[in-house]
Amino acid sequence: MHSFRVAVPPSTLRLEATESHPCYHSHMRANIILASASQDTCSIPCFKEKLVRKLQQKLPPDDVLEEARVLFAALSDRARLKILIALQDGEELCVCDVAHVLSTTISTASHHLRKMRDLKLLKYRNDGRMAYYSLRSELAGKLAADVLRAEVTI
Repeated sequence: MHSFRVAVPPSTLRLEATESHPCYHSHMRANIILASASQDTCSIPCFKEKLVRKLQQKLPPDDVLEEARVLFAALSDRARLKILIALQDGEELCVCDVAHVLSTTISTASHHLRKMRDLKLLKYRNDGRMAYYSLRSELAGKLAADVLRAEVTI
């Protein structure tokens, strides 16, 4: 019988696996007891230690992950995704054109473009009173198109 006990703070329930609810890790040979909830690390033995170390070494540093998190958070907006798609073929659009693509106001389009420019997704150039935007790299537009294409075909 494989069983485990999870010790949790007194204010919460105590859970214990029984024969009717066995541990799904059938290869475990020892009972597992988690230490007090104040510990931040898992006290369950690592069964695939080599794999875990290999995966840990592949992870980028925290600062790189934070930059990616900020980028993906910014791209979680539909309007910004539409902008990426509109610019993915190397097009260069002025703020007015982007506003028409989005069916929104110039102010709203400008806000999204500025945010994307600050994230270094877009480059822009001024021509008199007009500002023109294009993708800094094809990667972001290709990523958005690939994700949307995958969603459609699923």
